Amino acid sequence: MKATPTAIPDVLVIEPKVFGDARGFFFESFNQKAFDEAIGRHVDFVQDNHSRSVKGVLRGLHYQIRQPQGKLVRVVRGAVFDVAVDIRKSSATFGRWIGLELTAANHKQLWVPAGFAHAFLVLSETAEFLYKTTDYYSPEHERCIAWNDQALGITWPDIGMPPQLSAKDAAGSSLGEADLFK
Repeated sequence: MKATPTAIPDVLVIEPKVFGDARGFFFESFNQKAFDEAIGRHVDFVQDNHSRSVKGVLRGLHYQIRQPQGKLVRVVRGAVFDVAVDIRKSSATFGRWIGLELTAANHKQLWVPAGFAHAFLVLSETAEFLYKTTDYYSPEHERCIAWNDQALGITWPDIGMPPQLSAKDAAGSSLGEADLFK
């Protein structure tokens, strides 16, 4: 397993060793010991989530203000543009975002630690998205920042259609109005 820091060093691209031949491929999608070594500390995961979405669906920017969740995310079918935003006010990278394409073919995963808002936009006809979390889902603590907040300036890929949003995501707050981490 290889861990590569992004422009926000706490967010890491995780690349497993993939063994492939004419029959297909094999890789360990998660190994606790290898993951801990790659990120330099131990992390406990308590919940696995799986979502399926059609092209143009944008989910996020989500986070939990209490019971914050670190997330290890990956795509097992299709492709998404995945985004993490640092919403820790005391961080040198506060308000900055990183985005990268995660696909079933590239096998890349993204480690998004607690203290970040997270979103993804489906680029393919459908996508199946898996993520492990470090704390349980807590609806009363869930928050959402608007995907198109001008203060963040996220450059979303042009997919030739407006994003499809849930009512909750369409009502996301601005960074300036959001509950943030210290």
